[in-house]
Amino acid sequence: MCNHEPDPVEFEITDELDLHTFRPSDLGDLVPDYIELCLQRDITRVRIIHGKGIGTLRTTVHQLLKRDPRVVRFELAGATEGGWGATIAWLQG
Repeated sequence: MCNHEPDPVEFEITDELDLHTFRPSDLGDLVPDYIELCLQRDITRVRIIHGKGIGTLRTTVHQLLKRDPRVVRFELAGATEGGWGATIAWLQG
């Protein structure tokens, strides 16, 4: 019997990251890696969808964005982009 690791899943990098399928413990590497990949593609405004829920993902995302020197600023999305269920971040280009 072989115990193979599953193949990595390839995602298209766009200006939107939907975190609904991730746990807060997954975000420590995911969000900074996503920012790096966006900057490599000259994407400097991103929408991170964390959902409304109880706020755990939102809080974790905001903590990561505060600590990342590549993030110029961030704020909760406007009503047409998800309101308090998403965060818009501007990245240094």
